[in-house]
Amino acid sequence: MWNKVQETVSYLKKITNFTPEFGVILGSGLGSFTQDLEIEFTIPYAEIPNFPVSTVQGHKGALVFGKIGSKKVVAMQGRFHYYEGYDMQTVTFPVRVMKYLGVTKLIVSNASGGVNANYVVGDIVVIKDHINMFPDHPLRGQNDERFGPRFVNMSEPYSLDMIKQLKTIATQNAISLKDGIYLGLQGPTFETLAEYKMVKILGADCVGMSTVPEVIVARHMNVDCLGISVITDMGNEESIHEVNHQEVLEAARKAEPNVRKLIKLFIENSI
Repeated sequence: MWNKVQETVSYLKKITNFTPEFGVILGSGLGSFTQDLEIEFTIPYAEIPNFPVSTVQGHKGALVFGKIGSKKVVAMQGRFHYYEGYDMQTVTFPVRVMKYLGVTKLIVSNASGGVNANYVVGDIVVIKDHINMFPDHPLRGQNDERFGPRFVNMSEPYSLDMIKQLKTIATQNAISLKDGIYLGLQGPTFETLAEYKMVKILGADCVGMSTVPEVIVARHMNVDCLGISVITDMGNEESIHEVNHQEVLEAARKAEPNVRKLIKLFIENSI
């Protein structure tokens, strides 16, 4: 893994000569954030050594290098999921590459199903914690100390300072921002009503099929994380029959302007 990461990083540095501070992973229906970047390079995943290729509708599949003001950013237009058949090391490979390109702060976004009765479709949620229910762990296997320690402290998977800063920006711009706990499941099926009830009983507010592995690997390498989730469906008896991927994408796109604004202002105002 170490050699593959360094090979990929060397390739990207040779092409871009770019050292980003911020990494952004754009989830389903949220890929237009790159329009806010002063883009310098766009590299399709298929051209990057050792990179997998996104197979999901709504994930464009390119690494975009650019600036927001004076801040340098690398953004993933589309992520990789365990349900696509990739192992966890492959799913999280881009996070390792981002770290060695220079990233110290990672912003992850996703679309999720809400189980908190105070949520409605279209709500933007800042993730304050997560519950890992994936059937495999991205750090399983022999640990390479060059990446990070064998046992990772997960007392603060999502940076409290970054959460506080995002909430301040949301208030200043009259953008409604909820907070909550995200539970990660394998997918690719949407949850049954009984599973949604399980998610709620376990103490989560929303559920999805991504983000958790990426954040675990980022924290393994001491990268600070901020998670933003768009509630694209509600896991209750009234709306569960309506859930499909097209409606998830549509709900994410409606919320996207505010998500983009939050991320843009967050990066601009970061010290």
